Amino acid sequence: MNEDRLRAAERLMDQFAARTGLDGIGDPGRRYLWTDAFAVLAFLGLYRRTGSTEHLERAMTVVDLVHAYLGRHRSDDSRAGWISGLGEFAGARRPTAGGLRIGKPLPERGILEAFDGQVEWERDGQYFHYLTKWMHALNRMSLATGDPQWNRFAVDLALVAHATFVHEPHPGGPKRMFWKMSIDLSRPLVRSMGHLDPLDGYTTLATVRAAERRHDPSFSALDGAIADMHRMCGEVRDWSSGDPLGIGGLLAEASMLDELVASGEVPPDPLLDRIRRDALRGLEAFVARDELLAPATDRLAFRELGLAIGLQAVGADEAFTPYLPIVDAVESSWRSPVAQSSIGWIAHQDINSVMLATSLVPDAITSTWEHLAAGRPACA
Repeated sequence: MNEDRLRAAERLMDQFAARTGLDGIGDPGRRYLWTDAFAVLAFLGLYRRTGSTEHLERAMTVVDLVHAYLGRHRSDDSRAGWISGLGEFAGARRPTAGGLRIGKPLPERGILEAFDGQVEWERDGQYFHYLTKWMHALNRMSLATGDPQWNRFAVDLALVAHATFVHEPHPGGPKRMFWKMSIDLSRPLVRSMGHLDPLDGYTTLATVRAAERRHDPSFSALDGAIADMHRMCGEVRDWSSGDPLGIGGLLAEASMLDELVASGEVPPDPLLDRIRRDALRGLEAFVARDELLAPATDRLAFRELGLAIGLQAVGADEAFTPYLPIVDAVESSWRSPVAQSSIGWIAHQDINSVMLATSLVPDAITSTWEHLAAGRPACA
């Protein structure tokens, strides 16, 4: 680990902590589920790399704040309390039982309001792919600390997400997934299915199940959900994406599935070869477009950083080795003070910062379960 990369990640996360109220200053209500999932991974990466408990404590604080804010109804909502409907005490014990809000600035669309695609991007609700990112963060918290409670929060979240997002458009027909649900998970807000949602669900839920089986070998509560996700994956013909964030997500899925197969948690599956093939196709197209040569004002940092993170997740796979220089190119580009003063960076400062920090110190993503579970910080 390059010392300069480590210190840069620490600065980014110190600034994030100050902005978002982790240290008693800033705004603790400045919560956004995707951003906070990567913040947990960045803090865990720093903890593993340095051994400083301050980073672990901040990761725990992020989790607590997400549950306290995004596990409850908005302050501008007529409803109050836990979105699960549980009472105060029970809700605090199971903060993910009703899912978690996205954290968008506008309230969710009302039942009688017309759909507006542009406005919907800014409206609250629940995204399945954000919930799986949070499950992954909780899972890594358990592995880093040895405390199974974090993963049990992920189990709660997995169960309610499967029960509400997965549906049968036609009775007895193939199952599908809604892309976006209402805050209380009672109705779909966007009925189409996210391209990677079944694959994201399959790998993430299987990873959560694997961690739970460490403590209870007979654990099977997620078996049906995992089987549903796998069946839906079989119906997708092409996983390729032209978006760097989508390519990075596909690479991360390939890494997780490879680990699941190697550990015996899921059986060998041709799905893995298909994912690798389609990820390579996307990478070839991305490189051919020379997008990284465009000015920072014409690019989105977090999307490119998603690709850099995904490439590091599959770094040991020889098929992707030729593309690893993209990681340095993306990181160098967005570490530039000029790039970080651009409107695009500032408009998405929190998500850009935590994803850059995660890329700089990717240990919570690239370390195996055994390494993280050992709880021994690596040398800087």
